[in-house]
Amino acid sequence: MELLNIMGSFSEQMAEFWNLLIRFGFNAVATTFVVILYSRISKRKEFYFSYFAISIAVFLLVFLLESVTLELGFALGLFAIFGIIRYRTDAIPPKEMTYLFVIIAVSVINALSEDHVGYFGLTLVNVLLIGTLGALEKVLLMRQEDSLQVIYENIENVHKDKEEELIKDLENRTGIK
Repeated sequence: MELLNIMGSFSEQMAEFWNLLIRFGFNAVATTFVVILYSRISKRKEFYFSYFAISIAVFLLVFLLESVTLELGFALGLFAIFGIIRYRTDAIPPKEMTYLFVIIAVSVINALSEDHVGYFGLTLVNVLLIGTLGALEKVLLMRQEDSLQVIYENIENVHKDKEEELIKDLENRTGIK
């Protein structure tokens, strides 16, 4: 009798293990597509690692704590920690923060959607989210302007009367008209 309980428990554990692996695969594929989409519009490679690491951490945290009832105080504490981390780090541009939010959203969706949609529905949600993000990038990218940060040490040219010299010097240094 005891052996049947162990085997029944073992089969449930294996089913949950395969569910974890499949959903982790969904999350890894979706995250990869989001990072590829991000890499096409930005050459800032320092965020690639962060996006993958945060995706894995959030997915596993949410998946493993799915059945744990969290109290409001605990949830507010987590947001406070994230807020402190946010204010203590370098400023992250809005586009990178948006992609970070998308990565977190994809990870939470892939971890928690088990009761709401099956694997087909999960695939559809991931495709819709990434497809919409890609379409927005394609449409809005046409209206974007590039910017270039220049550290300019020739302080003599930074004066109202020397605007022509400043522009000429910047054009020579950057090659941009």
